[in-house]
Amino acid sequence: MMLDRAAPYLFLAPWLIGFVVITFGPMLVSLYLSFTDYSLLSPPEFVGFENYERMFTSDPKYLESVRVTAIYVFVSVPLQLAFALLVAMALNRGIKGLAIYRSIYYIPSLIGGSVAIAILWRQMFGQTGLINQVLALLGIEGQSWIGHPDTALGTLIILNVWTFGSPMVIFLAALRQVPVYLYEAAAVDGVSAWGRFRHITFPMLTPIVLFNMILQLIGAMQAFTPAYVVSGGTGGPANSTLFYTLYLYQRGFTGLEMGYASAMAWALLLVIAVITGINFWLSKYWVHYDD
Repeated sequence: MMLDRAAPYLFLAPWLIGFVVITFGPMLVSLYLSFTDYSLLSPPEFVGFENYERMFTSDPKYLESVRVTAIYVFVSVPLQLAFALLVAMALNRGIKGLAIYRSIYYIPSLIGGSVAIAILWRQMFGQTGLINQVLALLGIEGQSWIGHPDTALGTLIILNVWTFGSPMVIFLAALRQVPVYLYEAAAVDGVSAWGRFRHITFPMLTPIVLFNMILQLIGAMQAFTPAYVVSGGTGGPANSTLFYTLYLYQRGFTGLEMGYASAMAWALLLVIAVITGINFWLSKYWVHYDD
């Protein structure tokens, strides 16, 4: 009898041990370090809320990283979701070779966060890159898009929009679950294509829109690799690509301010939790569940 009761916990033991040792334990350690001055070269020294005060009162570069990340998140995520939904609706029209198109469009999501793609992006938008070569054929003189403060962040936004495959596949699966009789009834009533989207398609998709939006928001707020590779780890030019996580990396592993970096990490966690909570709270006003 005792063995039967213990069996579930024995099967769960590998996961529980991994969670405590790899996830929960390090989180507690980082929470403690966020209240210390720790350079990795000497024992941590408790300083209370000094790191958190410094972030908002005496570190303008931190506030700049927040601004850059906010622009990136709140511009790229809506564009990415809109584009993913547009492609999903196009693929849902019963075209031949749907599985092939779905796989092709999903590939960017698999490789979009890799170092190789970030390097390719840097080459494409450089002074002698593919973008300027195409513009030259049209008689337009290009520039180093990643080397100009006004356009560098835009190239990373385009990169994030390009990795639309994951939300697109989820949207496509949801579209195929919308009852056909709703569209048939709307067609009989003479409802336009926009009316069908507004009153049938989108309301039926709102739970999936919420799901995709939260996932993409969290992913965008944690973006690191594209900015690190494209800017060479500096966040330039003129801090225009200084993502929050990139600045966290600079403080923790370049400046050896691990206590300050831990405080930044916990601030990011709290912001993600608050934004996620707000989205769930607001969802009652626009998300419709089919009873």
